[in-house]
Amino acid sequence: MTEIKDTAAHFVSAFNAHDEKALNTLHADHIKFEAPGGFKANTSHEATGYAMNWLKAFPNGKMTVQHEIVSAPWIVQEVVMEGTHTGPLESPNATVHATHKKVVSKGVQLLRIENAKIVETRIYFDMLDQMAQLGLLPTPATV
Repeated sequence: MTEIKDTAAHFVSAFNAHDEKALNTLHADHIKFEAPGGFKANTSHEATGYAMNWLKAFPNGKMTVQHEIVSAPWIVQEVVMEGTHTGPLESPNATVHATHKKVVSKGVQLLRIENAKIVETRIYFDMLDQMAQLGLLPTPATV
């Protein structure tokens, strides 16, 4: 269980340091990775690319773990992601240009860890809330 908690902690530290090399090393070569919007990755480079895409869009971005539950080989973490959107955010449908808005959103990540490598990741967060915080949703009509 210590290996699982340690590996997850190293992941969060590498993410907050924006350390692409460390993130890539922590992801297994043949990872199974899923995120909102239908994103799927099957290699360490693709999974790391997902994280780096967000970090490039939010250069001051960071992840804070609020709670975690370990049930080997899994760890479930409730996280808060926050940062200011000052770079392009690539999505499957379009590029979202910098809005210069601060985003604070909650999410959950499930990591399956084997031999100090993340072999499976599932990420969940409220995309609609994130879009609203970025000012990308139309203003509701008033009556």
